[in-house]
Amino acid sequence: MTVIGFHASHEQIPPERLLRDVQHAEQAGFAAAMCSDHLEPWSPRQGHSGFALSWLGAALATTSLPFGFVHAPGRRYHPVVTAQATATLARMFPGRVWVALGSGQKLNERAVSPEWPAKEQRQQFLEASFDVVRRLHAGEKVTCDGPVHADRARVWDAPEVAPALVVPALTPATARRFAPLADGLITVNQPLEDLRRLLDAYREGGGTGRAVLQVHLSWAASEEQARAVARDQWRTNVFDPVTMAELSSPQDYERKAVQEDVGDERIAGAVNVSADLGRHAQWLHEYAELGFDELQLHHVGQEQAPFIDAFGQGVLPQLAGG
Repeated sequence: MTVIGFHASHEQIPPERLLRDVQHAEQAGFAAAMCSDHLEPWSPRQGHSGFALSWLGAALATTSLPFGFVHAPGRRYHPVVTAQATATLARMFPGRVWVALGSGQKLNERAVSPEWPAKEQRQQFLEASFDVVRRLHAGEKVTCDGPVHADRARVWDAPEVAPALVVPALTPATARRFAPLADGLITVNQPLEDLRRLLDAYREGGGTGRAVLQVHLSWAASEEQARAVARDQWRTNVFDPVTMAELSSPQDYERKAVQEDVGDERIAGAVNVSADLGRHAQWLHEYAELGFDELQLHHVGQEQAPFIDAFGQGVLPQLAGG
């Protein structure tokens, strides 16, 4: 049966309230959780960005849910720091932590690095990061020089149960390239045929781990309210992967949305927008039937409690029965 999780969006909600939200989600019947890991939000309208690694310690300690997070080793985080941080979480909460290692966005790295490498260079660094993190989790002492530099690095408290290292992929090419390195795949909702191609590429590339889908959705008591929430909070998140990686500030994303006059129809291509719980359940059934093992639901609004209660009562039971 497909696991249904709750996505905790640090860009949109202050960390103390987000902690209460994920506790609420567990009580409502969500069986897993994940969170984002940003330095800055996608737009000034979102307005938050708590530190994921601090928050994860509290969230894991105050729930019984398994947690994942999308994390970009490179500039804010050296892969050795990534390995130490994730090893510590995995030691305290064995079997409950996974991390998706990605190539990142300029939005989050600009503040700490004057350079933003080209995509291929970032991909090569990421390939090396998978190797370094995995070796450190295994208790090895690691020395390497390019593209990742490490000098006799060691994680002294290596995990007894290593956290799964998952690849976040938006295209079949990335899914296929990283399939041999990763313990799983995570992507975001796209048209069903695009998702099918991406899953096929991951499996054809040798990927055998679980497949996770982060589902952006907007639900409210009326269709207009659901559209308004998506418009206010997520119109900056509808661009192609290259644009999403290259813009450098929340203001840049907001300007881009205004320049391109992003409207409800385009937003609906990135966010499942409906006031009908049955329609949301149908979308989720379709994703599960493609072969996703886990669906992480991200209501793009800033008020999570009504969504958690409504889906806990009206959607999760339908999926459990299907």
